[in-house]
Amino acid sequence: MSDAVSFRLPSAGLVDRNSTVRFRFDGNSYEGLSGDTLASALLANGIRLVGRSFKYHRPRGIFTAGPEEPNALVELRSGARREPNTKATTIELYDGLEAASQNRWPSLKFDLLSVNQLAGPIFVGGFYYKTFMWPAALWEKLYEPMIRRAAGLGSASQLPDPDHYEKAAAFCDVLVIGAGPAGLMAALEAGRAGARVILCDDDFRLGGRLLAERHEVGGKPAAAFAAEVEAELASMPEVRIMRRTQVFGVYDTGTYGALERVSDHLPVPPAHQPRQRLWHIMAKRCINAMGAIERPIVFGGNDRPGVMLASAARSYLNRYGVAPGRQAVVFTTSDDGWRTAADLVAAGVTVAAIVDPRSQVDAAVSGWAGKAGTRTLLGASVTDAKGGAQGIKSVEVVTGRKRETIPADFLAVSGGWNPQVALTTHKGARPRWSDELAAFVPGDLPDGMTVVGAANGDFSLGACLRAGAQAGRTAAGDCGFSAGEAPIPACDDEPVGLKPLWHVAETKSKAFVDQQNDVTAKDIEIAHREGFRSVEHLKRYTTLGMATDQGKTSNIAGHAMMAGLLGRSMTEVGTTVSRPPHFPVAIGALAGPHRDKHFKATRLTAGHEWAMANGATMVEAGQWLRPQWFSRPGEKDWLESVCREVKTTRSIVGVCDVSTLGKIDIKGADAGAFLDRVYINTFSTVAVGKCRYGLMLREDGFVMDDGTAARFAPDHYVISTTTANAVKVMQHLEFCRQTLWPELDVSLSSITEQWSQYAVAGPKARELLQKLYGSSADLSNEAFPYMGCATLQLGNVASRLYRLSFSGELAFEIAVPAHYGLALLKALMTLAEEMGGCAYGTEALGVMRVEKGHVAGNELNGQTTARDLGLGKMMSTKKDYIGRVLAQRPALVAPDRPGLVGVKPVNPADRLRAGSHFLKKGAASVAANDEGFATSVIYSPMLESWIGLGLLANGPSRHGEVIRAYDPVRNGDIEVEVVSPIFFDPEGSRLHV
Repeated sequence: MSDAVSFRLPSAGLVDRNSTVRFRFDGNSYEGLSGDTLASALLANGIRLVGRSFKYHRPRGIFTAGPEEPNALVELRSGARREPNTKATTIELYDGLEAASQNRWPSLKFDLLSVNQLAGPIFVGGFYYKTFMWPAALWEKLYEPMIRRAAGLGSASQLPDPDHYEKAAAFCDVLVIGAGPAGLMAALEAGRAGARVILCDDDFRLGGRLLAERHEVGGKPAAAFAAEVEAELASMPEVRIMRRTQVFGVYDTGTYGALERVSDHLPVPPAHQPRQRLWHIMAKRCINAMGAIERPIVFGGNDRPGVMLASAARSYLNRYGVAPGRQAVVFTTSDDGWRTAADLVAAGVTVAAIVDPRSQVDAAVSGWAGKAGTRTLLGASVTDAKGGAQGIKSVEVVTGRKRETIPADFLAVSGGWNPQVALTTHKGARPRWSDELAAFVPGDLPDGMTVVGAANGDFSLGACLRAGAQAGRTAAGDCGFSAGEAPIPACDDEPVGLKPLWHVAETKSKAFVDQQNDVTAKDIEIAHREGFRSVEHLKRYTTLGMATDQGKTSNIAGHAMMAGLLGRSMTEVGTTVSRPPHFPVAIGALAGPHRDKHFKATRLTAGHEWAMANGATMVEAGQWLRPQWFSRPGEKDWLESVCREVKTTRSIVGVCDVSTLGKIDIKGADAGAFLDRVYINTFSTVAVGKCRYGLMLREDGFVMDDGTAARFAPDHYVISTTTANAVKVMQHLEFCRQTLWPELDVSLSSITEQWSQYAVAGPKARELLQKLYGSSADLSNEAFPYMGCATLQLGNVASRLYRLSFSGELAFEIAVPAHYGLALLKALMTLAEEMGGCAYGTEALGVMRVEKGHVAGNELNGQTTARDLGLGKMMSTKKDYIGRVLAQRPALVAPDRPGLVGVKPVNPADRLRAGSHFLKKGAASVAANDEGFATSVIYSPMLESWIGLGLLANGPSRHGEVIRAYDPVRNGDIEVEVVSPIFFDPEGSRLHV
């Protein structure tokens, strides 16, 4: 190793001293050991300064040794895999690791933005709310852009994420969260009983605090005991150990969310392995053994590099073999801090003083200090940690009226422990305050959950082991398993006394409550003075607890300080509760594999390959690819192809693939009544063998979708939807069935993918289909009239035939099971081509529907009502249906609402474009004069002109009026005549032949 590695202890720790790991930080090369975290490796190399704070850009170091870290946030990796705001304390060191500090410019050591510290008197709590109110004109031009540029700490990669993520589900009898002493014993006892156990721990090594202490358990070192228990658990077939897995949320019916970091400890995920895996764990019983988080004390300079929680110092000493400094001061209000001092002395680190505000400390806790010659200052407090960007140099201590300065490069702080109660509050319960522990402990628990160990306020090792073992046996027993009571390994019940101290009142310099968001003690006082005294208001006014650590080391101190200012107890003041996720979860993990085409997969119809082989140009329609038009040799552009398809269909016959339209099978004795409630018109009266066009409204009275319903039996309908709204309509109907009317006897099945369906339209459509069916079906107008439907045998296949038309021509739609779809298409096209017909795509379909005035997606835009579309007469007055009441609102029945009209250029040579705004002749081209717009525009080969549909204010009464169609985007401004939306065959004679 290089000479820079000067803080590695010669022998302590659980790291592999025979395995060197090389890494880079801010462009410099360093070495660590296998088993290090990035934080421990940086400390071993003497690196104290690792980041800058959010608001003041103050220098920050490593404060903790776990996921609660507020300061040591780095950008990990580079390029497409760059990940900002990663906690150095949880990053498992690997060879080639590349990390960089963040929120600094131009460098970490020399950060020009640290000038913000000079503006400290301005950047206090509520600064943003007070400062950016005036003048209002500067908000969009100056304030918002400036705040957005300053927001955040690191910068995410702008490149697509090259890794993939998975989702998985697991079921167990007992879920154990946390593999510290309580969690290990709980899993062991439940596993011995034969229960299916899942043990989750966010660390890469099991043991929790056992890995960081010099305790003995059962006559062996604590870490060795943890390894022994792990080995026994690994040998049990019904026990699953999930390392690097954080349980982040508690949900209904025993469901828990967990994130497994499968490959985060590797430079690149192995082939076919995800980077992370999101777990849905369903457990009959849960044992929460998440432990506790040591809390800091608020005093001057408590945020400087070199100030660290006392328990973190023990972790670096005993687990990683790293000394956090050369000469230490320990500032503690609890017995636990004295153990840190003892471990420092045992590791050869000079402890200049132990500072404890208590006037008396039990001799069993402090007796060793006198023997070791370590100075102790009782009834004293640290008022300031003094130093610079590279760390502290001295500590100012006040004892009574006496102040003194003690040289030190390291300050360990222990203000007691806060049980991790977050998961217990995810279902709405609140924690309760314990005066005995000076901490919040779990209140009401989610069903099936038990909390043990430090998470429940049992801070001694012996208590953790006993509580964990008992909880494991009880949980297994609740699941039907039993086992004898095993002896608890012998260990010490170490003293856990403390006297809470939240804020050192004698402090004169800036003292931080929330170190990541730069919330100071003064900010708490300002919030109190200005009336933001509720813990919820305090949080939002000062941003206390709103950083990436969610206040894990800051919330309780801030709330306790507010309680002191109010003169109330902590029970009265309370604390904020948590919502999932308890730890940050990447959006990629929540999405899992559902991204790009995995999120929106391209769906192909049975006839896709045939269409491609026959010159189709495809277009996305929802998630489907549909033929847009079929090009033939010699055709110069798409318009020529579309015009040919329209003319051929209207003069002979055409075939169009309509398989993508939504199809929902509805069965049950109440199927008709169900449809009556979701459509504006009546369907229960439709005769068997008939179809009816219908319109659905949203609850707000606006149109959701349109389609047809075909009745095949008294209790059997098949409805169609638009392609784009197929899923939305299915969701809507399921909501109605399950939630609004669960008493109805009705079942729903989406059959869109199960059936291929083709429209056959044109004067020779009946002739074509009669040849297809032969003598097995009579398709005459008398036997199979318009809007008829039937199940007909086509060879050995049961087909469904509908006499429906979207083109205005004599037309049918024929459906077969999807695996016969391609064969049917080929048979239809063989017959069509023999007659001189053709296939037509969605463009020709759109042309013909506009010529006939049929509405589609452009008109069903979520802002139109049935009356707007000229379908108001369909709205039943004899029944209730979704949207009926709100559709009667005055604004939705006003006569000047935009209504559906047809428009055609006064000069047939003029080009009309969709989206053009309608203005009165002579009106200025301003928004105030806008009277509507063109929704759909096509070139009609039948009329040899551009025509369109549109929504025009009071449109149905303005037929014959000439208005302007103004298109500023494409420099269009033409005169158009308002006409009926039905341009072609208004009598419908072609439809009924």
